[in-house]
Amino acid sequence: MIILKNANVYAPKPLGTKDLLLGSGKILLISDCIDSIPDAKIVDLQNKFIVPGFIDQHVHLTGAGGKHGFASMTPEIKVTDLVKNGITSVVGLLGTDGATRSLKSLYAKVKALNQEGVSAFMHTGYYGIDPVHLMKNVQEDLIYIDAVLGCKIAISDVRSSYPSDRELLRLLRHVKVGGMIARKKGILHVHLGNLESKMDSLFRIVKDHQFPIEHISPTHVGRTEDLFEQAIQFAKIGGIIDITTGASKYTEPYKSVIYALEKEVAIDKLTFSSDGNAGLDKLDAQGNLIGFRCAPISESFIQVKHLLNEGISMQDAISIITLNPAINLGLNHKGRIEIGADADICVLDNAYSITDVFAHGSFMMHQGKLTVKNSF
Repeated sequence: MIILKNANVYAPKPLGTKDLLLGSGKILLISDCIDSIPDAKIVDLQNKFIVPGFIDQHVHLTGAGGKHGFASMTPEIKVTDLVKNGITSVVGLLGTDGATRSLKSLYAKVKALNQEGVSAFMHTGYYGIDPVHLMKNVQEDLIYIDAVLGCKIAISDVRSSYPSDRELLRLLRHVKVGGMIARKKGILHVHLGNLESKMDSLFRIVKDHQFPIEHISPTHVGRTEDLFEQAIQFAKIGGIIDITTGASKYTEPYKSVIYALEKEVAIDKLTFSSDGNAGLDKLDAQGNLIGFRCAPISESFIQVKHLLNEGISMQDAISIITLNPAINLGLNHKGRIEIGADADICVLDNAYSITDVFAHGSFMMHQGKLTVKNSF
């Protein structure tokens, strides 16, 4: 067991200065003062902040890219890449490529990351409407495979399969019923491209077919200004919208958040995800392709720090990468500091730098140094 003492706790709701007792991977006690317990390690965090471990709900764990041929495909993510950025829970998915990239390989990577100490989940499916799943269909993936939280699909993109409203509804039925049987929330994680159709089909599904909006999870909503204006309307009718931080954005993501708040979007309807490990082009000053790079997974917390510097409260800013994605994904034991929740914790100093990371109550980083190692 570990006792964390004297930290300013944001759950993300501010709790003030508290002590936390961690054990068996859970938060066992939150109190003004916890006395010494035999064999418990005491960590004094005076002048530090405790916040929930970060959740990134859109990362290409097994790599992505490939739009310039095989050599442009990105490599797998490493557990240390996640931990040093405070990410204790991650959702992996496929992108455009459902051929050379495999759901079986993604599942294996998810299992590996769990063995290495973080919490990893996945979505079945990919850009296309054609079947890509582990069992017989999407519904069975949600029912029989614990790691599967939902399904990925793309719309309004030239690389998508241009699914009809009826096809999306049938897919949503798989997600909802599969989640219901498996006691998961079940979401359809919708990649949005830059075509003029934007989110039109999603509004029709909600308004004309009365499908519950909480099962629809649009991402890349900050790709264009027009798309984000429509996403704001989607949030106002109850949807959670996901702003990508690592790629595909028309402006700085933190500015999109501030604009949404000015338009009276509730903070609990906004999330960040990185699109981490997606393949991006390197261009010279003349716009010529000179190489490739991976979309960074570090950018989400950088954007949160921008929000803090702009005067957004710690509670609101940190919820965008903790509580809000946990609610979106249906992970009731993640994204919060409360008794019984998973002991996934980030410790920040007064400059908002990450000093310590706990995953399932175990040290993953201590005093700025990683304590977890990659398997290779």
